[in-house]
Amino acid sequence: MQTRKLGTELNVYPVGLGCMGMSFAYGGQPEAEAIATLHRAVEIGVNFFDTAEVYGPYENEILLGKALKSVRNKVTIATKFGFKILEEGTGLDRMAGVDSRPEHVKAVAEASLKRLGTDVIDLYYQHRVDPNVPIEDTVGAMAELVREGKVRALGLSEASAATIRRAHAVHPIAAVQSEYSLWTRDPEDEVFAVCRELGIGFVPYSPLGRGLLTGTIARPETLDDGDWRRTLPRFQAEAMEANAKVIATLEKMAAEKGVTSAQLALAWVLHQGDFIVPIPGARKIRHLEQNTAAAEIELNAAEVAAIGDALSPDKVMGKRYTEELLALVNG
Repeated sequence: MQTRKLGTELNVYPVGLGCMGMSFAYGGQPEAEAIATLHRAVEIGVNFFDTAEVYGPYENEILLGKALKSVRNKVTIATKFGFKILEEGTGLDRMAGVDSRPEHVKAVAEASLKRLGTDVIDLYYQHRVDPNVPIEDTVGAMAELVREGKVRALGLSEASAATIRRAHAVHPIAAVQSEYSLWTRDPEDEVFAVCRELGIGFVPYSPLGRGLLTGTIARPETLDDGDWRRTLPRFQAEAMEANAKVIATLEKMAAEKGVTSAQLALAWVLHQGDFIVPIPGARKIRHLEQNTAAAEIELNAAEVAAIGDALSPDKVMGKRYTEELLALVNG
């Protein structure tokens, strides 16, 4: 099985599985369906699963712990800490800012280990950089968990190049996770260069534009009323109408290649470097299988350039997050 490296510790299949949507933000799904998808992922070779304490909150970690218990020695599980979570409320309403104090880092790790039903977290990310806590203090606490054998490797999410360097100086960082796709390319400016220089893997989340690049979401009403995406700028009716033209271009190029638009979008991401391991979400087995098959698609340099030019971010209407959420990225 072909693999890609995240740092020096982790070897994973080139396409992982982002599990958030199974429990959180996108409407969730029945547990039995989620477990069936997770089991199918393992069957076809996927061995990298991404979750976080805030997904639910907590429900997604519990789901993965239950589903992957019997194959725990075959899979790499990544989870994240970094948000304050209120006792009351539901879903996103329970998120109340960031918290990366060393004592919080350790407390979340202990709780995540119990929910995941494991004795070690393979990859432990800081979910968002906390401006009130020096990154050296946070990574120092994360490094203690490695020394204690509770965590194998460390990661950061939506961190700036400067923060990544400072963190890596305290303890090697295995992976940086940030949003990256055909029409969200911020990491190309500086983060990619740092990852290549320091031997850090890069894990794109939302490599399919939160589903828009699949060509299956035509209007906001397509999504459930409680779907968090309906609050984002790119999922407003005007933006979706304007961006449909760009998606149509992707669909045309995919048809010419004999693949789906989602597969072509993922193949483009994979061709940006062998240090990149995207984690598209998939609640349905057929989507999981299509996404995984993207690892087999070969593109030449001219095709990569043509796809990138046709779907460049300057052709897209709407920011990827609200202003409030954008304040938490590139920290």
